Amino acid sequence: MAERRRRCAIYTRKSSEEGLEQAFNSLHAQREACEAYVMSQRSEGWTALPEAYDDGGQSGGTLERPALQCLLAAIAAGGIDTVVVYKVDRLTRSLGDFAKIVEVFDRHGVAFVSVTQSFNTTTSMGRLTLNMLLSFAQFEREVTGERIRDKIAASKKKGMWMGGVPPLGYVVRDRQLVVEPAEAETVRLIFRRYAELGSVAELQAALAADGIASKVRVDRHGRRTGGTPLGRGALYRLLQNRLYRGEVAHRGAVHPGRHAAIIDRDLWDAVQARLAASRAARRAGTGAAAPSLLAGLLVDADGQRLTPTHAGKAGRRYRYYVSRALVTGSTGSTSSPMRLPAADLEAAVEQRLLTFLADRAALVDAVAEHLPADETGEALVDAAADLADRWSALPSAERRRILLSVIDRLTVEDGRIVVVLTRDGLIAVLGGSPPAGHPSSSDPIVLTIPVRLRRVGKERRLLFAGGSAERRAPDTTLHRLIARAQSYRALVLAGDGRSIAELAAAAGVSTSYFARTLRLGFLAPAVVDAILHDRHPADLTARRLATEISLPAGWSDQRSVLGLD
Repeated sequence: MAERRRRCAIYTRKSSEEGLEQAFNSLHAQREACEAYVMSQRSEGWTALPEAYDDGGQSGGTLERPALQCLLAAIAAGGIDTVVVYKVDRLTRSLGDFAKIVEVFDRHGVAFVSVTQSFNTTTSMGRLTLNMLLSFAQFEREVTGERIRDKIAASKKKGMWMGGVPPLGYVVRDRQLVVEPAEAETVRLIFRRYAELGSVAELQAALAADGIASKVRVDRHGRRTGGTPLGRGALYRLLQNRLYRGEVAHRGAVHPGRHAAIIDRDLWDAVQARLAASRAARRAGTGAAAPSLLAGLLVDADGQRLTPTHAGKAGRRYRYYVSRALVTGSTGSTSSPMRLPAADLEAAVEQRLLTFLADRAALVDAVAEHLPADETGEALVDAAADLADRWSALPSAERRRILLSVIDRLTVEDGRIVVVLTRDGLIAVLGGSPPAGHPSSSDPIVLTIPVRLRRVGKERRLLFAGGSAERRAPDTTLHRLIARAQSYRALVLAGDGRSIAELAAAAGVSTSYFARTLRLGFLAPAVVDAILHDRHPADLTARRLATEISLPAGWSDQRSVLGLD
């Protein structure tokens, strides 16, 4: 009986780009050795696939390599039986990454062979030897990294410039930062203008109007970059760069530098004070187009505060309230951390408050016995109805002021949100005056909002009764990504003999993008359906799905990782 044909994919890698321009380089030598080995096994049915999975100038310390991603995608598609490498460290230098790769190989029944080390992962001895070898490789890599980090730290303590791109205002001469007078004056102008305006957005507009642009740089290949208007992020970094004070910062510590300062102490302190005031205003939730109305009021069942945060995508801002454990990385809370959609949460709390204000009987019961003898509850009831009618037209800052005055705390529990109102604050907002010394705080007004908390991985997210976790417009970018992944999958499965690189070229995209997108063509049908019908979490964006999330092969595991269970 003839041996079953084993399709062998050859993977090669070189850490640096040096020598890749040669007609016969290290990648070619590796492939030649692997092809010779496959040829020696021809009697066993081995045959080398024509696709070239070559990563030139790619570090073995990461899995984000174009050719490796193409290789894993082809394995997932069922087109490979054996992966052949020249040496184990060509595949990876990380034991953790190697374990992930071998798991993928095992899941798809793919064998792994190292030509020069005669290893085969189908045997227990081969696995043991490989793990030992990679342990030493990773140890060597970590020791080298520690030496480099220690050298950088020691040099920065001495105030030395450790290389990189020199900031606006400086040039590098003899490996030292030297002030460039014209650029230095531009830096001083930027600092002075911000000290006057107090707003980075206004500063950006003023600099653009004056034609002030970023530093122009020319690399060793003669390519010219920069000379464009300064963005807000660049301005924030510039205004906080301690190099301009003649200092060198490293891991929270600041050391006197060997270069000259551009900004004097008084101007630096004035700018830092304005930046700090701006950060405090943002944390308080004021002045933003969509302020965090409930900042400072939300706690979980354990009394841990929920902090406002946000994520951005394609110019759109998604806001959340999250447990401090997710912000600080601590694990002190006894319950699972939460990530709650801010817009829905704020709308639910506001709606519950407005419903209460519009309920005349409930309002009279809440305040009538807590007013001075000469006041009736009717005036407050009328004021409450008027406030409810005007609520949607009030500025965000005014709505937040009222919420802070009326609400004592908001507690998110399993099954409900507890809204605790202060009687004194409510009466004051409605124009009344509670009697002096009345112990109203000991008898608060308690409202509830029914909700459901859903576990997603290690977090809990919010579902309002009868609603989804996020109410939003269709994510057309994510829809297009899924459609593109399905089309790439169809190209691969067509089996017309073209390599991943050739298919990517035909699609008009890079090989790495093609491979990264191709893996999304193997998502669980339930996941695809949820995405196309916008039943997925709002933070599941096209960027996160394509580049940040590690997808398991199991369909049920995919639903859990993506928050769809």
